[in-house]
Amino acid sequence: MKKFLDSLYRNQSFIYKVFLFAITTFLIVYLFPKGGLFKYEFTKGKPWQYENLYAPFDFAISKTAEEIKKEKKTIEDNLIPYFQYDTIISQNVRKNYLTNFSSYFSKENESSKEDRRGILKFGKTLLDEIYKYGVLEENYGYSNKKQIFLNKGNKAEAITYGQLLNNRELANFINSSISNSEFTDYRSQLVSLFYDLVKSNVRLNTDFTERILEEELNQVLTTRGSVSKDSRIIAKGEVVEGDTLQILNSLKAEYESQVWSDKNFYWIVFGYTLLIGLVLLMLLLFIKKYRADIFDNNTQLTFIAFNIFIMVLITTLVVKYKSEYIYVVPMCILPLVLKAFFDSRLGLFTHIVTVLILGFIVPNSYEYTFSQIIIGIVTILTVSESFKRANLFITVMKITFIYILVYIAFHIIHEGIVTNIDWSTISLFILSGLAALIVHPLIYVYEKVFGLISDVSLLELSDTNSFLLKELSDRAPGTFHHSLNVANIAEAAANEIGANAMLVRVGALYHDIGKMANPTFFTENQTSSGNAHDTLSPKESATVIINHVIRGVEIAKKHKLPDRVIDFIRTHHGTNVVYYFYAKEKENNENVAIEDFQYPGPKPFSKETAILMMSDSVEAASKSLKNPTSSLIDSFVEKIINKQMENGQFLNANITFKEIQQIKKVFKRKLTNIYHLRIEYPE
Repeated sequence: MKKFLDSLYRNQSFIYKVFLFAITTFLIVYLFPKGGLFKYEFTKGKPWQYENLYAPFDFAISKTAEEIKKEKKTIEDNLIPYFQYDTIISQNVRKNYLTNFSSYFSKENESSKEDRRGILKFGKTLLDEIYKYGVLEENYGYSNKKQIFLNKGNKAEAITYGQLLNNRELANFINSSISNSEFTDYRSQLVSLFYDLVKSNVRLNTDFTERILEEELNQVLTTRGSVSKDSRIIAKGEVVEGDTLQILNSLKAEYESQVWSDKNFYWIVFGYTLLIGLVLLMLLLFIKKYRADIFDNNTQLTFIAFNIFIMVLITTLVVKYKSEYIYVVPMCILPLVLKAFFDSRLGLFTHIVTVLILGFIVPNSYEYTFSQIIIGIVTILTVSESFKRANLFITVMKITFIYILVYIAFHIIHEGIVTNIDWSTISLFILSGLAALIVHPLIYVYEKVFGLISDVSLLELSDTNSFLLKELSDRAPGTFHHSLNVANIAEAAANEIGANAMLVRVGALYHDIGKMANPTFFTENQTSSGNAHDTLSPKESATVIINHVIRGVEIAKKHKLPDRVIDFIRTHHGTNVVYYFYAKEKENNENVAIEDFQYPGPKPFSKETAILMMSDSVEAASKSLKNPTSSLIDSFVEKIINKQMENGQFLNANITFKEIQQIKKVFKRKLTNIYHLRIEYPE
């Protein structure tokens, strides 16, 4: 049991990688549709590349989305709306007319009495005409010839919309009726009376009309005709277009939507698992071979797997609920994020792997895969110095432009013209580009959740006005000046060999913060008044010098510096020996233990940390040069770096001999510029 537990402990990193691989594969396969995939790929306007295709079973021919939309539009245009007639309002108006009539017309003489009888009869007739079909509450915008149904109680009468009166037509109708009557002398009283009494009593029955519309729309058939089993669908070399294209789309949809037996279901899942597992395995092998440091870091592997899963999750949800919006998903975020934390090569490879996975589920998989791979390449090629906001906007604009260009190219291939381009699809590409702008806040979140560091954070850390660097400047000004010089030299060397220059610069700025604990024990901070080491033994002095690495790590952790920056503090002296005090102790004690004068390490394990070790040693030692010349600087640089190589300080760093030679040249050039050396002329 103990051996088993020991084995688990020793192999826990490998076991976690196997678990991560398995769970990522499982989650992706779980998201996939469980139907079969149509085994033929075809594109509108291109020849059929396979043998003659015969119908494997009976199936119906689906209508195109445009056909269904057109039929529904016809139904909506021809729909007869239902209006509700309120009989109570019309009855109340008639009653109020009789009640209020006397207040408008007085009883002064017999002639006026006869007029009143005539006016009363005229008013009743006018109200009957007004409320024959009724008065609308509002204008619903139908044409006057539009047929409608008017519900009066339990009866529905078919009339035209123009037979109903709206408020403007009502006023014209009342005025014209009075003008054409024999009671024009009473015009003002009649107008006031009818304007006060007449009320709207007809409204559109929205609920009932919409219910009727919904019922009719639900009756629209999504198919037209059928294809019998063994019927020939298309011959080899025949162009895929027109009805043939629709039949192929119908066969594909029917094939992928069939209800599969349990046996078929499990075989399909098994097939998906094999393919997804194979794709993810290729990614793991790529990382192991070319990015061994990332492969050894389980947190970074988890981060990569998480991003792949998130992109697959979002895309599958869009495909499931609204496949037309598939291009709104900003796939370019994936290479942007991975490049921010790692490098372009890994970002592009991961992007391509993710697109290959999504090719199983997206419609028009060839177009989608081609478009997204092109976009991934454009993203990697165009984005530079992502910590600059303007660069991100420029990259997004380029990505959007390429999206649109690729879409237009495919549209021309399919349709042969550009006049019928779907501008709504263009807007989806623009939305996708705008969505990519979320990458900056997303990078910040990832940094906090996964403990990673990006160029944006490095830029913030490189600010010499930050609290920690200001404190270093105040307490150890000589060390601060030394760190600035090292940063400049190291950055130039990193640029020369293609290493992460920003990371090296930040590491150089913070590598000696441990000297703040005892600044006067380090040469660059000492004054002419004396040397603090005069009161200490060589061993004690060496301990103080060595401890600046340990104190630096403690200070860095206290101020929550990223681990990648702390690595520079740990490794900038590697396992070198403090030779000055070691030699001084050896003069008095031949049996001195060299381990007491040796830095704890570890040795540099990356190009960046190796560059810092070389830069730190060369810059510090250059202060001891007297009357430096070009030849003296050349031999000086060669001597220091060769000694580090002899001590095996770069064995764990993935840096080549050629790159070290390039770095030496940079150091020689930079030191020559610092000391303003002139060309030496022969005497």
